[in-house]
Amino acid sequence: MIHILLVDDHPSVGEGTKNMLEQASDIEVTFVLSAMEALDLLETRNFDIILCDLNMPTITGLEFTRRVIQKNNECRIVIYTGYEISAHYNLLIESGVTGFISKAASREQLLNTIRCALRDEAVIPVSLLRQLRRNEVKVAVNRVNQLPEDVSINQREQEILQEVASGKSNKEIAAKLLMSQRTVEYSLTRVFEKLNVHSRSEAIVEAKRLQLIRTENF
Repeated sequence: MIHILLVDDHPSVGEGTKNMLEQASDIEVTFVLSAMEALDLLETRNFDIILCDLNMPTITGLEFTRRVIQKNNECRIVIYTGYEISAHYNLLIESGVTGFISKAASREQLLNTIRCALRDEAVIPVSLLRQLRRNEVKVAVNRVNQLPEDVSINQREQEILQEVASGKSNKEIAAKLLMSQRTVEYSLTRVFEKLNVHSRSEAIVEAKRLQLIRTENF
């Protein structure tokens, strides 16, 4: 039996997904409405797969993933979202997710994603795969020649970069800069795109090279 923990703050969506998945004879789903409930449940129970919504109040799917992976890096977490995945790809990968799938996907696609995750495999849409390839080429060609004046980083994005360089988490950055964690995540995605990078560590290196952050403390 495959035991799945489903985390979604929309009751009707969650119940519909649970019923859809449990049509498979080898799947049992436990459904909770918040990341906090899920975290409490994980203190006493283990699951084969965690299927988690991306945008939830209080604790987002990304922050939830980071917390779970920090405690147990063998947990398999699949992000289940109604939002465009490509805009969050870097943050999703960095958080430690096993996979991701759109809520618009069919039952067969969802089951396939879950079964692949159990084998430590990931399903990536062809459209996203092609986009990533283009980004990779762009990075290889353009990053070395990129100049500070070529990068349009606003003051708030620069402040976020500075906090990233100091080692703060998205939650800590949000608290310090008096903004929502979701805004920090979206801002970091834009910064990654502007710097042609794919991770926080690459962003720090490139920001230092372009002198976009103070380096006296690093």
